[in-house]
Amino acid sequence: MSKPLPAIVRTHFTALRVLLVLTVILGVAYPLLVTGISQVAFSDKANGSIVKSDGKEVGSSLLGQNYNLPKKNPDDKEEVALPDPKWFQPRPAANGYAGDNSGASNLGPNSEDLRKNVDDRRKAVAAFDGVDPASVPADALTASGSGLDPHISVAYAKEQVKRVAETRKLSQDTVAKLVEKYTEGRSLGFLGQEGVNVVLLNKALDAPK
Repeated sequence: MSKPLPAIVRTHFTALRVLLVLTVILGVAYPLLVTGISQVAFSDKANGSIVKSDGKEVGSSLLGQNYNLPKKNPDDKEEVALPDPKWFQPRPAANGYAGDNSGASNLGPNSEDLRKNVDDRRKAVAAFDGVDPASVPADALTASGSGLDPHISVAYAKEQVKRVAETRKLSQDTVAKLVEKYTEGRSLGFLGQEGVNVVLLNKALDAPK
């Protein structure tokens, strides 16, 4: 007659069986169930809210991106990319809307570098949009915490209407209606402020008329 296994061995075997069962349930079955539900109930959001143009993936409605003119020398890393006037421009990004390098500048309100950045941006945006520097909205001067925010304020979107319309040879009324169409309300109806998703707005601008 074989001797029973020591208590400590039996305990370890029990723990191992529990580990295997929980691994199957929580590591395989549950993720598959949640993935299946998300694909059926909200497939677009589950797959990253991808934005397509002419069948090509051009971005995500959750992530901002640059809308710059092509560089004269693509291999020149020192060349400063200039904003393209035919597009609505996003707010500044500390890391140039690099998805693998999200983050803020971490410059505080007493930082001389931040003050200089704000002053330089104010002059550049005012000249680019043809407006009084004093009227440039705050979100055109400061980056978001993530550096990847796709939204701008309604005021900043309206400021850009004239430039975009003139560059594209469209009426300002046509462009203004697009801004109104892509203006999103406050979260849950009371949190934050209204905003305009630049990615979706620019996609609509480039859609066949």
